This record gives sequence, C-alpha cells and structure tokens, in this order.
Amino acid sequence: MDMIDLRSDTVTKPTPAMREAMAKADVGDDVYGEDPTVNQLQDIASELTGKEAALYVASGTMGNVAATLAHTRRGDEIICGLKSHIYRNEQGAMAALAGVQARPVEEEYDGTLDIQKIESAIQTSDDHHPITRVVAIENTHNICGGVPISPTYTEKLGELAVKHGLILHLDGARMFNAAAALGVSPKEIVGPSDSVSICLSKGLCAPVGSVLCGDTDFIDRARRARKVLGGGMRQAGVLASAGIIALTEMSGRLIDDHQNAKLLARLLGEVPGISLERNSASTNMVYFNLDAGVPNSGHEVSDSLRQEGVLLDLVGPSSFRAVTHYGIDSSMVEITVHALKQILSS
Repeated sequence: MDMIDLRSDTVTKPTPAMREAMAKADVGDDVYGEDPTVNQLQDIASELTGKEAALYVASGTMGNVAATLAHTRRGDEIICGLKSHIYRNEQGAMAALAGVQARPVEEEYDGTLDIQKIESAIQTSDDHHPITRVVAIENTHNICGGVPISPTYTEKLGELAVKHGLILHLDGARMFNAAAALGVSPKEIVGPSDSVSICLSKGLCAPVGSVLCGDTDFIDRARRARKVLGGGMRQAGVLASAGIIALTEMSGRLIDDHQNAKLLARLLGEVPGISLERNSASTNMVYFNLDAGVPNSGHEVSDSLRQEGVLLDLVGPSSFRAVTHYGIDSSMVEITVHALKQILSS
C-alpha cells in the first residue's frame, strides 16, 4: 500500500530531473575544491542569498554546527529561540561540540524573538559572564507553526546586532517557504544575516544536503569546521547536481504545498474533536490537537491512521503535525481528513 506521508517534508523523493542530473554529474574532489558541480551549486546559492560565498554541507544540522564553530570561541554565548531547532533538535551541539552556551529566549506567537528581550539578554562586559557572540533565528519557524518571519523584522534584528557588535545567524532550513509565502526574494528573507543555512532536502526535494552562505572569511572557517565534522564528501557533485535543480526549479512550486496545507487546515477545522493551532497553514505545516473530550489517545489515532495508509507526526500526547510537500496532492489531503473523521467518529 502506498502511504500518504505527512510526517515531514524531509520524506520527499528526488524528481526525475534530479535523478537524471545525478547520473550525468561532472565530479571532482570537493575537499580540494575541484568538484565543478559542487562549485556551481555554491555559486548559485551565494547569488540567491546575496552573500559572497557558500559551502555545501551534508545536512541542516551540520550547517548550523559549522556556523557555530566558525562564529564563536569556547565559552561564548548564543541567544536563540527556546523552541528553535538549533536549541532543541541538534543534541546540544553548540555545547557538546563548540563549547558554547545557549541563552534561550521564548518566541513570540509569530516565531520572532522580542527585540527588547534579546537586548536584555546580551551579557555585559563582566569577567564573570560569557561573551554574547551570536543571535540565531529560524525562518520559517517550525515549532511555531511553520510561520514565515518578515524581512522587516530581520532588518530590525540586524540593526540590533550591529549596535552591539553581534553576529546574526539565520537557520533558513525552509527559507524558500518563507519567501514564497511572503512573496519576496530569498535575498530579502536573508537580509542582513551574517550567515544562513538552507536545506535542499526538505520542500526543495533534493535527497541530501544544505548550503551555508556568508562572507568569504566565514566560509573559509566553516569549511575547516565541516572537515572536522566529517563533511568532506569528495565527489559530492553527484548529490550537488540534485541541489542545483532544487534551487533553480523547485522553489517555484512551494506555493502548491502552502495551498494544500490551507486546504488541510480548512477541512480539519470542520472535523468535530479537532482544534487547530495558531499559525497553522502559514506555509506548509498544520499543527492540530485532539480536544479533551476525544476518547482516543494520540497514539491510538496515529496507529489507526497508519492502518488506513496515512502517516502523521505525533508531537505530543494528543498533538499532531502534518506537513505538505511535493509528494502530496489535494486528493491525498481529502483522503487523510476522511480517514481521521471516520476514526474519531467510530
């Protein structure tokens, strides 16, 4: 049985064009900087983001960790969101690998960090304190509902970073979703960020990889960090060729995912016993909960849906995330809601 897999946009499979490009890719040793396809991917990424240089890495986590290693020294501090990927979902890498302390700030409902709270969190020049070195934000913000953060906010945060001599890092795993939702260019989403990590393997459908972008000096340091993290991938052009198609062809269709998410949210809103989370369907994510009166547990609903050929991401005892992507169409959305409705009414 073919499954309707709404767990994440990481389950996307490479397109036929990607598979063909991978088979024909011109390759070399990327650790020597001699893989022409990797170099082309990096040039495209730096052009799209308006940065001087770019670095192909194995994953979004590797991109964020390499950025942390390149931007900081041991004992420094990074201000980031309490619900951010860099804080919650990377095994404490900033501490474990970089020796850097996190200073989490709770996000606002729209995924932003309050500018005044950030400014209050910046450490003073006291020998007792770690040095605040970096502010990191996430766009789109996954746990806040896949909500896109506006260029206006990022510009204000950039002004704060300049005022205090801080580095601004953007975890832009789904940056192209933000650009599509807001109708702006990737360059506008990145704005004044000193560095940005972009996933190619989520909504953009490439099988592997992310790209880290910033100025030349930063990328030189990040390349050293990538090496120690095991990210020197040699003839990586086989993979990078799919990344080129991800950047040049796949971002234009993300609005289809957003429309399917809106359809899903609308139909779920008509199902008794289900409540939508705030910001649902802002891009390609729908977070929803089972109401207190529903007799089924989240695990029971998840198991029943699996038997019906539907996979959802269970994110709490009675909470779910559904993510639309290249492998999901409107008919699959309707089948999913019908199956859920039948389960809850039985």
